[in-house]
Amino acid sequence: MSTRRVTLAVVIGAHGVTGEVRLKLFTDSFDSFRAFKIFEASGRTLTLKAAKDTPKGVIARFAEVPDRNAAEALRGSELTVDRDALPPPGEGEVYIADLIGLAVVTTDGAAVGTVFAVENYGAGDILEIEQPDGKRFMVPFNADAVPEASARIVLDPAFLP
Repeated sequence: MSTRRVTLAVVIGAHGVTGEVRLKLFTDSFDSFRAFKIFEASGRTLTLKAAKDTPKGVIARFAEVPDRNAAEALRGSELTVDRDALPPPGEGEVYIADLIGLAVVTTDGAAVGTVFAVENYGAGDILEIEQPDGKRFMVPFNADAVPEASARIVLDPAFLP
């Protein structure tokens, strides 16, 4: 089992008085989230009892959350699973969690830094790259920049700051 955790959702608030919570999902679909039953959240294990996809978002109930106060206490908690529990990514896909920490090199092999974060402000994924001196810059991301079975990202020098 890996020690890397992947966030599948975050608790955004309580729903009702019986311990249900509202979730923001980071999965590609509701079914992808619902495929998991055990999550880690704020240092504790949560067991999914039920989840429903509503027009206003996902509502979930966990066995360990008996009432609204317990649900409110989870606000902001990330629901994570072990990286090894995820299915392999499809053709042309990559898990964002797998990008963090990857080496970044130019097309001629010169070291640039490492991937510090992946952001998405609506127009597509953006890599935040940290250089050896600690300075960071952002570049647009294309999954084609990560050759299959590679432990690095190849960056066109035109994107260097």
